[in-house]
Amino acid sequence: MTYQETLDWMFAQLPMYQKEGKTAFKKDLTNSIALSKELGNPEKKFKTIHVGGTNGKGSTSHMIASVLQEAGYKVGLYTSPHLKNFTERIRINGEEIQQENIIDFISENKQFLEAQKLSFFEMTVGMAFSYFENQKVDIAVIEVGLGGRLDSTNIITPEVSVITNIGLDHTQFLGETLPEIAYEKAGIIKNNVPAVIGERQESIQKVFLSKANDCNSEIVFASDEDYIYKTDLLGDYQSKNVKTAVKAISQLKDFVISEENIKNGLLQVAKNTNLKGRWQILQQEPKIICDTAHNKEGLIYTLAQLKNESFEKLHIVLGVVFDKDLEAILPMFPQNATYYFCKPDIARGLSEKKLKDTAEVFNLIGKSFSSVNQAFESAKLSSTSKDVIYIGGSTFVVAEIL
Repeated sequence: MTYQETLDWMFAQLPMYQKEGKTAFKKDLTNSIALSKELGNPEKKFKTIHVGGTNGKGSTSHMIASVLQEAGYKVGLYTSPHLKNFTERIRINGEEIQQENIIDFISENKQFLEAQKLSFFEMTVGMAFSYFENQKVDIAVIEVGLGGRLDSTNIITPEVSVITNIGLDHTQFLGETLPEIAYEKAGIIKNNVPAVIGERQESIQKVFLSKANDCNSEIVFASDEDYIYKTDLLGDYQSKNVKTAVKAISQLKDFVISEENIKNGLLQVAKNTNLKGRWQILQQEPKIICDTAHNKEGLIYTLAQLKNESFEKLHIVLGVVFDKDLEAILPMFPQNATYYFCKPDIARGLSEKKLKDTAEVFNLIGKSFSSVNQAFESAKLSSTSKDVIYIGGSTFVVAEIL
């Protein structure tokens, strides 16, 4: 099979959560364990750091990887979803996996993958672990896909478990309350493995403390620290992720990481890991900003920063997925903006007309467009050099622009 045929086959096996939603969610680690055994348990051949949470887990993972790279280590990085290319999910020192490696992995394991009925995400995690073993990484930073306890990545025993924060997202899978969601996220805490919690949230901290106690794990809250480091990642919210990343690094044993490595690593995250889509400024006149924040907790910080921007007019290109809680997020958006409602080009994309109709209830006024690019082009045509265009609402909207 060619590379495109290989990807098409992977996407077609079982529904892909990012595109299909709930039907692709599997509450079981049986397949992940079976694939790992078939591959010779590759995840046991290198050290790992496990990063979960509702918001910031991607940025935090990239920060940790960048610092470790600055310290001279060969660092694997597994993240999801990808913005443009599937290869973004699996990287070593910022270099994406080669298309040939993907073709070879599927070709060599296709019979087992079909017989076992593995999902897109399950086989991708197995591919990452196999690749990291073959390339002999010193350590790999593994981002949780969804939840934690039952996520396909949760077959590793890491050097440190990291949970950035807890918010109301993916409630159809993880629970309707913060304690229920925290319980699922806390599932990545392992016996005798230190745990770093990014934010001390009074209503749920006891969930983490209880799990850590059951696992005999040392637990620390990064938000209690006074770390002040600069990072090249724009966005006021990154200060929280910096604290979490630095605290996670401090928990590592048998790794030599200097203060200089930490400073340089945080200042060169985008360069070292090729991270995109976090308060990314695409041009200056008009200023065009895109950000992948898509739930209430993430949008609080992003929209607060947007309101601090200087502009004559604000234009917002907005699209979401159909399982998004619109009544929770739409009241957060500014009413003094012109909106360009659109549907991301995936099965889970919410109709631009439905988004527009719901937004009008909250006095968010604009026009609807059948595609992200049409909305974006209209925003550019309607703006002057002194305006600001913001693109967001969904990772998939940002992906189409990038």
